[in-house]
Amino acid sequence: MVKRNLILVTLLIGLVVLALVSNRGAEFGGADGAASDAIGELDPSYAAWFEPLWEPPSGEIESLLFAVQAAVGTGFVCFYLGYAMGKNKGKV
Repeated sequence: MVKRNLILVTLLIGLVVLALVSNRGAEFGGADGAASDAIGELDPSYAAWFEPLWEPPSGEIESLLFAVQAAVGTGFVCFYLGYAMGKNKGKV
């Protein structure tokens, strides 16, 4: 079991490194910016329906907030899965 987990972790790290090395120099931009650029090219007269209520002061803060949001969501999902598995183990 430990050997299998070690192999899986090694494969995961290898995939991450491969993805970063193969895309060296690439810009990782958000989908919102790409979508607004594409819309601007298709219809230059397009106007947005609304503006954001608050704009983060920097890209780092925006990334931090996104990471916190992802971590909280992952925590909820993992908690539920652990709870459900523990609940089912008690029935056996």
